[in-house]
This record gives sequence, structure tokens and C-alpha cells, in this order.
Amino acid sequence: MKILPTTSELIKKYQLQTKKSLGQNFILDKNFTDKIARLGGNLSQYEVLEIGAGPGGLSRSILDCGAKKLVVIEKDRRCILALQELKEFYGDRLEIIADDALRIDETKIFDSNKKFKIIANLPYNIGTALIFKWLKILPKIESMHLMLQKEVVQRIVAKTGDNHYGRLAVMINLLCETKLSFLVNKSVFIPPPKVDSAIVEIIPSIAKINKYNDQNLLKNFEMIVSQAFNQRRKMLKSSLKNYLIQQQIPKDRVEDFFRKLDIDPSLRAEQITIEQFWKISQN
Repeated sequence: MKILPTTSELIKKYQLQTKKSLGQNFILDKNFTDKIARLGGNLSQYEVLEIGAGPGGLSRSILDCGAKKLVVIEKDRRCILALQELKEFYGDRLEIIADDALRIDETKIFDSNKKFKIIANLPYNIGTALIFKWLKILPKIESMHLMLQKEVVQRIVAKTGDNHYGRLAVMINLLCETKLSFLVNKSVFIPPPKVDSAIVEIIPSIAKINKYNDQNLLKNFEMIVSQAFNQRRKMLKSSLKNYLIQQQIPKDRVEDFFRKLDIDPSLRAEQITIEQFWKISQN
């Protein structure tokens, strides 16, 4: 029976020094990666996507937790050889794609009739961009459990009025349920990063997706939220000035426009609920 080298042994064998340009920080503690993988629940009926697999520490935990199949996306060619050793051990349950995670088309990689799960320690330099990419294919995704900078996770799970409440929280929670799963000690990484990390759970909500499924309104919504938080210290009637002009609402009718929606025009973006942003986008 083939013996699989430890993640630490693979790093030494292939001289995998982390690259700052790729946002790399490796995790060697198998108990910890198992803890992350278990957040995904029963994986036996699911294909799983992992981004930035590196030497495969989290990959082996996902497979050991029973994933039907794991697809790893790894841009760093140096890590592919290490991942190939995992493939020799796990066989067809592991598929390795050497590509940029921002360029791949997940809908072509996974079975079109089944949802897939995402479990990943995301490269921090592209984490937010990846989430916004996945928001466009939410009906295909069962769940996401992602390691990100603590501050980004706080921005994702923030509620109206919180200090961290902004565009990220509004856009994601319009269509998903989110929660902070747990904080991550810097000591689990090699090398330890300068920033704190956390795991966020993002579950696409069928009810929300069905409720907010008008693509034109979603574009409107995204534009409104972006404008409002780009000038978050201004009152809504000022921060949304460009949108109101576009909607051909006269200056002397702006306050009436908001009051008709039961929204105080003197409030700022962080005081506006997701539902209120949606109301604006419908008018």
C-alpha cells in the first residue's frame, strides 16, 4: 500500500517556499485542516471545489472527510508536483487544474445537474473577487466555507449599523445566509501572516435567490449599493445623486422619492437595510 508523505515532507521535497505574490500561507496541522473540512458537513454525495491548494494540506482533509470528488485549482506550477502525489494516493477522487481561479468556468467543471460545495483557504489578494464571481452562479453552489482575512469576514457577516457594514455585506446577504464559523490563530500558518484570519460560512438561500431573481433589478441594486457606500459619510439623497439623475428625478422631488419608500433621505448608507436598498432599486 502506498504511503502518502505528510504535507511538511512534500514542502521539503519540492522546496515549496511560500510566495507573497500568490498570497500563500501553508497550513501543516492536519487536525486543523480536518476541522475546516468538517464544516462542509456530509461530503459523500458532493463534488468539492478548493482554490489555492498549495501542497495539499486542506485537500487531503477534504478527501479524508469523504468528499465524492475534489477539484483543486492551483496556479503555482511548483505545487502541482506535490499535488500529483496526492492524486496517486487518492486516484480519480482528486482532479488537479493548473489555472487561475479567476479565469475558470465552474459551470463547465462540475456536473450541470448537481450542486457543488466550496471549501478553501483563499488567496487573500483575490478572495473578495472570487466571492463576487461565485455570486453570479449561486444556484449551482450548495455551500461555501472560506478562510479569509478576519476583517473581510467581519465585513461579510456585518449587520445594518455595524462598523463593518458595507457593500460586501449587502451584496452577499441579499442572496445568502452568512456567519463567522471561527477565528484562526496565526500560529497554524507557515509562515505566520501579518493579518488575523477567520472562517466564514456562506450558504446560498433558495428563498432569497427566488425573491431577488430579476437580473435588471440586481444590476440596479449593485449600482445603488456601490454609489451609496462609495460616499458613505454623505446622506443618501447626496450619495445617490447620480442614480437619481439617471432616474430623471428632479432635485425638488428627491425627498418625496425617498419618503414614498418610507426611507429617511438624511440617513447614511450604513443605516440602510438590504431590503431598503432593494426597494430603491425597484423605483
